[in-house]
Formats: sequence, structure tokens, C-alpha cells
Amino acid sequence: MGNNIAGKVVVITGASSGLGEATARHLSAQGAYVVLGARRLERITALAESLSRGGGRALAVATDVTRAEEVKALVDQAVSTFGRIDVMINNAGLMPHSPLERLKIEDWDQTIDVNIKGVLYGIAAALPHMIQQKSGHIINVSSVAGHKVRPGSTVYAATKSAVLALSEGLRQEVKPYDIRTTVVSPGALDTELPNSITEADVAGQIQKFYQEFAIPADSFARAVAFAISQPAEVDINEILFRPTRQEG
Repeated sequence: MGNNIAGKVVVITGASSGLGEATARHLSAQGAYVVLGARRLERITALAESLSRGGGRALAVATDVTRAEEVKALVDQAVSTFGRIDVMINNAGLMPHSPLERLKIEDWDQTIDVNIKGVLYGIAAALPHMIQQKSGHIINVSSVAGHKVRPGSTVYAATKSAVLALSEGLRQEVKPYDIRTTVVSPGALDTELPNSITEADVAGQIQKFYQEFAIPADSFARAVAFAISQPAEVDINEILFRPTRQEG
């Protein structure tokens, strides 16, 4: 197919909906072998079956990204099934916005566990295989919020800023192994992410914003495909994009 995507083994966390699902569908249509990780096994199993019926090759593995051993098992199963891992997409994320003064400490802990530790666990699972192969591509998902902090998004923005820092450090460290790195920072996309907001008034505000501005999740999938499809000597390190109408 000549797109530098066909035949690649791509592991995606948070694959049961939104960005992960859209990316799995898009890459599978271009010939990638996709390995789907998420907590909702029934959702990713149905997705894998749908992709397989369409002529693709897909595998579903129940995965909680807050558990390092489960992320390792996801990647190890991809390697044992397909023989290698070419791309790791650390996509799983939460966005429980709330003002700091409401002291939603349980939300803070969960956001840190998923958005930062989940990314680190994905890196830890994929990196040994990619170092051995001397090839691979790690794609982390940040956010416009990682670049621009707004009231109520403080903890979420902090985690997404951390993903930017992790991605830049990783980029520099993996050069000896010919591993590529990309961090993608999307704006408002039509996903289930706002559903993770636990404060009703904040959720209402964000839902209204998303209804007005959000664009389809496949815009993210196309950005990811662009980064993957480049020749091996081209390393697309960062992609920042928003809906055209989104100011902040």
C-alpha cells in the first residue's frame, strides 16, 4: 500500500471509544495490525470483531492503564501475537475539571494515575521491545490544555504539561535506538472525555462548549496517521491542533 502504515503493529490504550477507537479504525483501514487496550473489554472486543470483518487484523486485551503489569501484558501479547510492536499510542485519559478550592482529591489522584502514570507505564512496556528492535514509534497524547491553563482545568492541565515534558525527555533519550516520538495536543474533539467531569455545574459548561466547538475524533486519527506514515528518517515530534473556531 506504500503508506508506511500497512503491516505495522500498533498498540492503542483507551481504545474503547473516542480518539482511540477512531484511530484504530483509521489505521486498520490503512493496513495496520491494531492491538486494543481498555477496561471495557466488551467494547474493544466488538471493535476488534468489526475490524476483522472488514478485512483487518485486530486483538482486544482488557487493560487498566493505572496498573503497570496490565499495560506490560497488553504490549507483550501484541508482540507474542504479531512478532513485534511498531507503534505505542498512549491515549487513555481523564478530564475531571473542577476548581482547586473544591478539593476533589480523589479526582486529582485518578487524573494523575491515568494521564501521567498511564503514559509512563505504556513507555515502560514498549521501550524494551523497541530498543531490542532498534526501531519503533511512541505517540503520547497531551492536549491544548498542556499549553494553555484555564481556571478549573488546573490539575488536568498539569498532567498534560507533564506529558509534554515526558515526551521531550523521551525523544532525546531514544535517539541511539532509532525510535521516533510524537506528542499530539488536540483541542475540543467529540469524545466521551467530558463525561469524566464529576462536578455537575462544570460538566454543564464543558458540555455546552464541546457542543459548540468540538470536531470529529477522526481529525486526531488523521494527525496520528500523518506522523506514522513519514519515512523512518523523519520524526514528527509534536502536533498541536484545534477546531478552527476554538479560540483558547
